Amino acid sequence: MLSRRHFVGVAGAAASAAWLGVPSARAQTRPFTFTSWGGALSAMEKEAFMDPAEKLFNVKIVNTSPTNQAKIKAMVEAKAVEWDLVTVGGRSIFAGRDQDFLEPIDYNIVTNAKALDKRWVQSHGVYNSIGATMIAWNTKAFPEGKGPQSWKDFWNVKDFPGARGLYKLFYYNYEAAMLAAGVKESEMYPVTPEKAKQAIAKVAELKPHVKVWWSAGAQPPQLLSSGELAMCSVWSGRLFDALKEKAPVAFTWKDGIAWGNAVVVPKGTPHKELAMKIANYSISEEAQTRLLGSGVYGPVLESAAKKATPEQAKQQVMHPDNLKLMMVLNEEQAGQYMTKYEEDWNKMLLG
Repeated sequence: MLSRRHFVGVAGAAASAAWLGVPSARAQTRPFTFTSWGGALSAMEKEAFMDPAEKLFNVKIVNTSPTNQAKIKAMVEAKAVEWDLVTVGGRSIFAGRDQDFLEPIDYNIVTNAKALDKRWVQSHGVYNSIGATMIAWNTKAFPEGKGPQSWKDFWNVKDFPGARGLYKLFYYNYEAAMLAAGVKESEMYPVTPEKAKQAIAKVAELKPHVKVWWSAGAQPPQLLSSGELAMCSVWSGRLFDALKEKAPVAFTWKDGIAWGNAVVVPKGTPHKELAMKIANYSISEEAQTRLLGSGVYGPVLESAAKKATPEQAKQQVMHPDNLKLMMVLNEEQAGQYMTKYEEDWNKMLLG
């Protein structure tokens, strides 16, 4: 997601040439460059998407990280685009559309998108892997069968005592708070001033019990494993990594907030057509099925998710048995409430 990562500056020499209106020579000759967040996600994408795409299209693909919306925009404005296909959080799709630094997806090339749920297909980006923000807890604090099963439970400090952890931004917390308040998913969007006020007030109600406002994905599993927190919101990929190490942590799919990793094409890339072809390949049945064993993020293609073994299904957001218990984050709405109500959110945190 956009707020998870930081970035380095645009290469000075290429940018200088571009400001003069001269296309960078390197941009014309450099290999195709794919950029993602880094870590386990980038490793998964390289193995499932990029390495096979190299062979399929007979091209050299350079894999780099980390990505960042600000850097994409700077490259485009400098006419010094060094990335050709980029994994971003969903909010960046709409920022890129509105601020004109992304190419529209060419769905005459990205034809595999026809098989995706329409929620994962946008004008300026297409999702190719899925994760979620979920409720997790320390198994010593809550023995088997006794852990919270909803955001209402998460807010219920009487029956589910212990220190909580929540993400430091309004992101995800809007949805969690509204679910805790009993608002139906169908009534959650569009976000209005009244709804935003209601969500922030609901978080303020829980604030005395929130010990940690986390900012890095690795924090929740660590804080839960150590027992510093009894329960916490957590990103699914980080959670499943911790469970591989037998961490004393449990979770529920119920009330999970599903979101995706999307690929976008920076405006002005010299490899636009190839970028579309590789984006299309990444959502093919073949490529999506490779995600089943990754243990990080899962396929966005439901037909691939359905191929999961019972053991694999335990970690697949898009598996029908899991997704039916969750809601899907509206990233366009999230981008709006993050901007419009940031000051109100920060006042609540500091108050």
